[in-house]
Amino acid sequence: MALRTKTALLVGLLFLLHTWGVKAQVKVEMEDRVEVTLGTAAEIPCLYTTDDGFGGLIIEWFYLDPAGKQHRIYFQDPTMRIEETNSQFTGRIKVDVTPSQGSGQVLLRVLETRLGDEVDFICLVKSLTDGNDQGKTQLRVFEKPAHPIIKSVDKDIWFNNEEPVKIGSCEAKNGYPRPNITWYKDNTPLSNVPNEVSVVSQVATGSSGLFSVESELSLKVVKEDQGSEFYCEVNYQIIGGFGMLESEKKKIRVSYPSDEVNLWVKSPKRDIKEGDTVEFECLGNGNPQPLVTFRNREMVELNAINNVLELRNVSRLDSGLYECVTTHIETFEEVVGNTTLFVNYLEPADVSPEETLTLSQGADLNQSCNALSSLKTHTVWMKNGVKVATGNILSLRDVVYDMAGTYECMVTVPQLVGMETSAAFQLIVEGSPEISEPQSTSLEQAVESTVVLTCRARGNPRPTITWRSAGSLVDSQSNVTEDGVLSWVNVKVSSDLNVSCHASNTNGNVETLYSIKATGGSGVIIAVLIICLLLLAILGSVLYFLYKKGKICGRSGKQDLTKEKTSRDNIVVEMKSDNTEEAVLLAVNGDKKSGDQ
Repeated sequence: MALRTKTALLVGLLFLLHTWGVKAQVKVEMEDRVEVTLGTAAEIPCLYTTDDGFGGLIIEWFYLDPAGKQHRIYFQDPTMRIEETNSQFTGRIKVDVTPSQGSGQVLLRVLETRLGDEVDFICLVKSLTDGNDQGKTQLRVFEKPAHPIIKSVDKDIWFNNEEPVKIGSCEAKNGYPRPNITWYKDNTPLSNVPNEVSVVSQVATGSSGLFSVESELSLKVVKEDQGSEFYCEVNYQIIGGFGMLESEKKKIRVSYPSDEVNLWVKSPKRDIKEGDTVEFECLGNGNPQPLVTFRNREMVELNAINNVLELRNVSRLDSGLYECVTTHIETFEEVVGNTTLFVNYLEPADVSPEETLTLSQGADLNQSCNALSSLKTHTVWMKNGVKVATGNILSLRDVVYDMAGTYECMVTVPQLVGMETSAAFQLIVEGSPEISEPQSTSLEQAVESTVVLTCRARGNPRPTITWRSAGSLVDSQSNVTEDGVLSWVNVKVSSDLNVSCHASNTNGNVETLYSIKATGGSGVIIAVLIICLLLLAILGSVLYFLYKKGKICGRSGKQDLTKEKTSRDNIVVEMKSDNTEEAVLLAVNGDKKSGDQ
């Protein structure tokens, strides 16, 4: 009942305003376009101004179908709000009105946008006094397509086709609005050129209304297209501009005949020497690589695998020209490539004049070592692992026994590691014997001791060693050593003696003399000491006897004795002399008293 009353009052008021001729001014402003991503909410604002002092407005929203027909989807006046129930937007729109003094905003929100929502929306604002205005906004809906997929032909393409041949295809699915595809070759865009480039695109629309585009590229292929990279670019619209996606890059295989082949030594990457394994490789400038045959300077075909020829343990006889040959598949003419192989060599070393030389002491030696080589050589002479000279001539002056032995010449090629040869010779030095100087030839030895004497001699021929003492031969023992003879004797020392070592061969002899001085032993010393003590005792007795008889000390026989009684077992006698102040005290055991004898 109240609603009816309000409605009646409003109608009556509008009637009076119309009767009085009062008309308010209304102005509406809207954006030309609103853009949104498919599935998200779109917000379409409608701004208005009015001088209607009564504040009552009627708001309506419409959309235009593709045929241009207008359909209302929303109505609002001061008393009610109505959403049309039979439109494609039913249940998916919300309208918010924000009024202010003399102006306001009406916001239409379209939820979960669809492709069919891409229409023009009209906002109509009326005043209660018949003043009205309207505005229009176009809603645009976008959907980014899936990443493009490129497919290239999986076969070789013959280069001399008279017409373009298919290179590949590119597909971009489910975009809105329709995306565009552009082809590129090595970053250069391709467009349709009669008899050269052909780009054909097909568009499909799914049940969802999204577009899928497939583009096929055909190209007249040339040799230079071998290894070129092809890819496609998808351009599509997005909110506020455009987006771009690139596919992966694909290479095509272009087939064309070889009109040139090249042959070279693949390994080793250095000068070649005898004994090496050599690999030749032959490649043509066509695609795919042609089948080739190898042949040598005698035009003999050689077995090869995958255009690679292997020669093992080469020698200088393998030097010369080598060829690889193929046949042009269009002209049927031979296509030939060649290279020259040179195998370096080093012949075995040779020493001269002899491999065994016998020289007398003091002679000179000039021995040569030679090895024929294709490269410059270097020669070193070694003895017992020690370098003694360089150069191919070994010169020795005034040879001695120490120079005898095995000499080896080693010939190398500095330019090639591992290229070497060697030879050796034996030097024999002849001469009279030499006795090694002993540490000492003068010895002191105790009587009755035994001394071992050694004598070392060398010479060529090997010397014989004999020992003599006092003109007689002495038994000895000997051992042959690496550089001569070692002999020794055992000598028992009873007195001073000389022992000689005598070394001799057919070239002479030499002698060394050992002088041995005999010294007393400990038993003899003790005996001598005892004898000396006995002699002293005897001398003392004689002196005492002579003193008593007055035969010494300048006396004529008169004696001056002072006797002093002592114990029964000890008698002390003091003898004085006119010529000395010495006193001699003698102690004699016994019971008899001293007196004149």
